[in-house]
Amino acid sequence: MPSITTNDLKTGITLELDNGLFQVIEFQHVKPGKGGAFVRTKLRNIRTGNVFDRTFNAGIKVEQAIINREDMQFLYRDGEEYVFMNNDTYDQMNLTAASLGEVTDYLIEGMSAQIGFHNNEIIGAEIAASVELTVAVTEPGVQGDRVSGARKSATLETGKVIQVPLFVEIGDKLKVDTRTGEYITRV
Repeated sequence: MPSITTNDLKTGITLELDNGLFQVIEFQHVKPGKGGAFVRTKLRNIRTGNVFDRTFNAGIKVEQAIINREDMQFLYRDGEEYVFMNNDTYDQMNLTAASLGEVTDYLIEGMSAQIGFHNNEIIGAEIAASVELTVAVTEPGVQGDRVSGARKSATLETGKVIQVPLFVEIGDKLKVDTRTGEYITRV
């Protein structure tokens, strides 16, 4: 594992600390008028998703984790598992919903994803910032009920429930932000 100093921390770097793998979400280098400098960070546990704050003294060494990312295509769902194919070797791999995280709310057949590996262990998946999904179930909008900013629930083809404007109907294709789970626009 390569060692880096806390002065070299950047957003997105994955660290291997004493109790697991952590991704740097935010960092701030602080040099107070008195005393030594320090680095205030916000870290996300890769396995559990928990976010917490941690402060390091400036210049101390930490272990950077090497994450291998492979482009894979989602083929189909097999019971509780998701079957992916490596785009280069055409090898298939079954992944659990727990290892994929919230990505499962947006996966449709044929979609590409980047699967992250650390020491041959799957640590997560990343997909595009927005995806286009079809509305499977929603209530019809009431004629004349056009309150500005009014929303209703809609269930997407993947089973994810989001809030959408009143004019959205069953069968509409929507662009959804995968980071926040919010409606962007109708396609």
